[in-house]
Amino acid sequence: MANNQDNLFGKIQKNSSINPSEIYKVADSVKNADFSDERTVRKLIRQLARMANKPVSKEKEDKLVKTITNQNVPMDMQTLSQMFKK
Repeated sequence: MANNQDNLFGKIQKNSSINPSEIYKVADSVKNADFSDERTVRKLIRQLARMANKPVSKEKEDKLVKTITNQNVPMDMQTLSQMFKK
């Protein structure tokens, strides 16, 4: 498990220049977050976009917020990756 996790964080860091410790901080901060709350979800999306230095259009943000707050988030990495590329 730890090796897979290291691989995942290595890929994330390579593709986005985000330090794994920053990911842990964000994950820790949202452990008990209410993902049905639109403001919470928007704040998280904006925070992650800043960390990755990737702009998120209003249209994409709205789509992500709707998907997350309606609990329609796919759990496989390929589908998640495709969502963020659109």
